[in-house]
Amino acid sequence: MHQLSGIDTTFLNMETATQQGHVGGVVIVDPSTAPGPWGFDSIRRLIEERIHLLPPFRRRLVTVPLEVDNPYWVEDADFDLDFHLRHIAVPHPGGRSELAELVARIHERPLDRTRPLWEMYVIEGLEGGRVATYTKLHHAAIDGVSGAEILTILLDPDPAGRSIGTTEDSWEGQAIPSPMSLLLRSAVRIALSPAHALRVGYELARSIPGLKPLRSLPALVGLGRDHDEFLSRPTLIAPRSLLNQPITAHRRWVFGEVPLETIKAIKTAAETTVNNVVISVSAGAVRKWLLEHGDLPERSLQALIPISIRTEEEQGEIGNKVSGMIAPIGTHLADPIERLTFVHHTMEIARETHQATPATMLQDFAQFAPPAIAARAARVAYRNGRGGRWTPFNLVISNVPGPHFPLYLAGAQLEGHYPVSAITDGAALNITLHSYLGQLCFGLIADRDLVPDLATILDSIQDEVAHLEAAVL
Repeated sequence: MHQLSGIDTTFLNMETATQQGHVGGVVIVDPSTAPGPWGFDSIRRLIEERIHLLPPFRRRLVTVPLEVDNPYWVEDADFDLDFHLRHIAVPHPGGRSELAELVARIHERPLDRTRPLWEMYVIEGLEGGRVATYTKLHHAAIDGVSGAEILTILLDPDPAGRSIGTTEDSWEGQAIPSPMSLLLRSAVRIALSPAHALRVGYELARSIPGLKPLRSLPALVGLGRDHDEFLSRPTLIAPRSLLNQPITAHRRWVFGEVPLETIKAIKTAAETTVNNVVISVSAGAVRKWLLEHGDLPERSLQALIPISIRTEEEQGEIGNKVSGMIAPIGTHLADPIERLTFVHHTMEIARETHQATPATMLQDFAQFAPPAIAARAARVAYRNGRGGRWTPFNLVISNVPGPHFPLYLAGAQLEGHYPVSAITDGAALNITLHSYLGQLCFGLIADRDLVPDLATILDSIQDEVAHLEAAVL
């Protein structure tokens, strides 16, 4: 058995009737590169051969009675690969819009908590003979980095495949532990909670002097600052916009690419980072969308930017080793160069603030509260945030690094990998990208009703790259 951390459990607690805690990804492959016949059975054989290397695919949740402690992952004694692996198609010849619509519909459905929390769909019917796979896994089991590691297990650097283990690495299902045994396990952790709380409080107290933007309650909400500080430092209350409303249970998803070489050229000319360029062009696209809808706030929108705190020793572990920074992204600036300069500045402030805080602080706080209390607190927080009045960020922007050499799925060459992330009440847009083979592969997801024209934001991101390139090169 493997116990979930407090952060892992938080992703379970966030689920409501309208928001889900799973994330996913779409890969598009070219079967013509496979050395032999290729199809659904090829992928099934691949997963079956490598399932011993994929703990999140095999393990199901077991909840502690009365939710007095975090739940556990247990090897599923009744694991059924055919339940998780599905075979569907879009009407031939399916284009990007047809694939995106299908993925959005599947992504909005919750996962079955009585089974391992994942599903994979093999999607045929795409134009040019291409095939897509859409995989969704619960965020309680993976973060962006561990999700990418799962992908490396399923993908090969050569069409012929590779040897990845022996029968000695096989796994066995486990009996579900009795409620009494779970309670006894939990008693030890509960007994140590006061000591844990003292340590967390001590670490927080030590870090406070470095948190320059958090020196007072008025500063948190944007009062008592000079103009430049007001604009460049995040506040606890993000400016209101169309994105900060209650979401429905339905999604829109779009995907596309931007050449990494272009982004790197802009980065070099502007003496900044690839991530800052990505944030800046995303901000420009959101600014344009808000202007077109007559809803651009005077103050910059704030984005949540997830970052990994996974150490070298923690590579390959399941679960979440993630933190995040909140920063203004320059949506109040029309000029692309001014916006990029602003983002460069605000991200330096955000990194400085984040480095002043112990890397595990968020995890420590999440670990401290009993799940039953944390779950109720999460429901209250999301219910109070349904109007978007008290959200600290307006959207999420996430960049997950990936390989820049060809990869193959059962011999079929991977042409692109597009993230399918999650949204929450008060933050109805998520822009996530994954780099692969010289491209930045964008996946944008939003509430279906709040952002009915999501494709225009993706188009605007590509336009913003062109505008910034022309301005700095």
